[in-house]
Amino acid sequence: MSATGKKITEKLSAAALAESTGKDWLGWFAVLDRWGAAGPPVRSHTEIARHLREEHGVNGWHAQSITVGYEQERGLREVGQSSTGTWETSGSKTVDVPAERITEAFVDPSVRRRWLPDADLTIRTHRPGKSLTADWDDGSSRISVYLTVKGPAKTLVGVGHHKLDDADAVAAYKEFWRERLAALKALLEA
Repeated sequence: MSATGKKITEKLSAAALAESTGKDWLGWFAVLDRWGAAGPPVRSHTEIARHLREEHGVNGWHAQSITVGYEQERGLREVGQSSTGTWETSGSKTVDVPAERITEAFVDPSVRRRWLPDADLTIRTHRPGKSLTADWDDGSSRISVYLTVKGPAKTLVGVGHHKLDDADAVAAYKEFWRERLAALKALLEA
């Protein structure tokens, strides 16, 4: 496992992939190698995923997963790196409160300071109880927050942190968001 997390081939087993798509990781990597996905020239993420969907009938989610796995295994992308070459990480936590309370915890500076102190955050968009986006550190990176209602007083909060500098920033923010979402949960459930 890298400092930024597990490769997708470690998260999705070869057996589960084969059961869903008819081939395991090595089988799909061989298909993509024969097609010339790793080049020259290197095919884009979109081209590879499209090839899997259109020529091999792989559904969208599995086509994306196979493409990411291939890119990671062939050294075309690192864990935590997007298909465009930028770096990002994410975290999530289930909190036993209504979704609107979580939105408020991000947008109300007095509440936010209690669980996310010293955050340089500028809200760009927000839909109460659903989602928000914000610039982070004067816009050098950005966060996206998505809320999934699990019950009247239970919400899954997911944070994506985008436009990070490198793999070290991914590792640091992965840990940061794990700690901060735990603090959010403790504050709101108290």
